[in-house]
Amino acid sequence: MHIPVLLKKSIKALKIQKNGIYIDGTFGAGGHSKFILKKINDYGKLYSIDRDPESIKIAKKIKDKRFTIIHGLFSNIYKYCKKYKIIKKVNGIILDLGMSSMQLNNNKRGFSFKKNGPLDMRMNQKNGIPVSEWLLHVKEKEIAKILKKYGEEKYYKRIAFHIFRKIKRKPILKTCELSKIISKITPRKNKKSSVRTFQALRIKTNNELNELKDFLKNVMKILAPKGRLCIISFHSLEDRIIKKFMFQNSRKIPNLPKNIPLTTKELEKLHERKCKLKVFKKIFSTKEEILQNPRCRSAILRIAELK
Repeated sequence: MHIPVLLKKSIKALKIQKNGIYIDGTFGAGGHSKFILKKINDYGKLYSIDRDPESIKIAKKIKDKRFTIIHGLFSNIYKYCKKYKIIKKVNGIILDLGMSSMQLNNNKRGFSFKKNGPLDMRMNQKNGIPVSEWLLHVKEKEIAKILKKYGEEKYYKRIAFHIFRKIKRKPILKTCELSKIISKITPRKNKKSSVRTFQALRIKTNNELNELKDFLKNVMKILAPKGRLCIISFHSLEDRIIKKFMFQNSRKIPNLPKNIPLTTKELEKLHERKCKLKVFKKIFSTKEEILQNPRCRSAILRIAELK
């Protein structure tokens, strides 16, 4: 059973209006969406988005006239809002950027190094190529670059070298094959190299960070005045992007390099610049929540409100 991380806190942060319009950009197993539906009345509306066909199957079981499921990428949110004529009418948007238990526990998806299965990692197995195939067509330097950039892995060069050497002899087709390579060449006390390597390959395969950046470019065009944005992230790469976006849009004067000469008119324009977002204090899980659901451990909820 999938337990949504920071469920009650994120729903509370949305400040749900009973007749409001809401978007769940990552439907997953439906935890947040089902909670939102409990909070809105007959005049309220919820649009949920997911790229995973398995999530779409779950969503289609919800028979509710207030609910619309969209099979696609949350980075295309502006296009969907334009289609449904809700631009500037959305009262709240929530994103849970974590993996759902149904994805991690299904060995056929290849997301977990603990479960043996095809080395795939695609959120939508009808699009793109699996990790096993991608590895056949890249050089050692490219593998190392991905492990460093998306996994922040200390032993990225060593792991890339051994993956590349193994592929020259035989393709790596299973998750256990890859995890064995990593465990053999990294120190025993360093148990997180497999986690970071699988994370890096998953992010690369699904273009996850660019998806988030594209989403953030459009989100303020969609929200209604006082509309809320709630995003739950699980690693520093995502959190940095979200933090930077919220910081830049909540300051009157943007960050400028030192000693740049500005004219009087340019300075006046900077002072006229209005803050677009009100940012709230980030929220972490409590010790009790972590005990109930260990996935909460690294979760950060960031909240902003359109002014």
